[in-house]
Amino acid sequence: MVEHTPKRKTASNSPSSYSGGITIKSRREMEAMERAGAIVGATLTLLKNSVEPGMTTGDLNRIADKNIRSMGAVPTFIGYHGFPAAICASVNEEIVHGIPGKRVLKEGDIIKMDVGATIDGFIGDAAISVAVGEVTGDTQKLMDDTEASLYAGIAAAQPGNRIGDIGAAVSGYAVPRGYGVVRQFVGHGVGRYLHEDPQVPNYGEAGKGVLLRPGMCICIEPMLNMGTENTTILGDDWTVVTADGALSAHFEHTLAITADGPKILTMHD
Repeated sequence: MVEHTPKRKTASNSPSSYSGGITIKSRREMEAMERAGAIVGATLTLLKNSVEPGMTTGDLNRIADKNIRSMGAVPTFIGYHGFPAAICASVNEEIVHGIPGKRVLKEGDIIKMDVGATIDGFIGDAAISVAVGEVTGDTQKLMDDTEASLYAGIAAAQPGNRIGDIGAAVSGYAVPRGYGVVRQFVGHGVGRYLHEDPQVPNYGEAGKGVLLRPGMCICIEPMLNMGTENTTILGDDWTVVTADGALSAHFEHTLAITADGPKILTMHD
């Protein structure tokens, strides 16, 4: 689940309890982060394999909720600032934070599914974009390029680099290919709380921003639009859509910064 920017002062699972600051995880805490990330990755694999025309976004929510709980975790998103579901399910021009429900998926749609899981007090968070049946070449390219921009950002998340290096890598991949890079919503630190410091924008200047240190856990999550970068929030106060109605894709991983480089904690098939 992405963080709005400017940063909300109450961005945490217990909105009044997070006082800010970057947390460096101990070895035991990192092991808990790995458990949470593995559950998220397994759930995303299940969701990806479940998507087909005719099912509803609510169906996918139920699949994810059941799977997360069966693995001993709880869905992080339920109740987060009042969010009513286990996953975010955003279709076509919906960028992020779509509320699962009765919407029926059709051949040619793309669906973005964002999943969070909490176990032993720590959180994993990741998202994928999935084609519903056959999609156009341009739509597939949008998804492929968005995922590639995520991995460009991950490659830049080296200890000793800075947050700006990540954003510069993401936008450096996406902008020359003609995409609008969403700026109003960004990645974030993660640990005991869903949204911790630092913010991780998908744009920025290399060599600038917070220093990346071993023990940090962050979420990188580019959102690329076929049209404008501008967004609109619908009347449910959650669903974010492209301002021009163009398609959007979203990919996200939780990763740990280690002495040997970035380690993805939310791998999936």
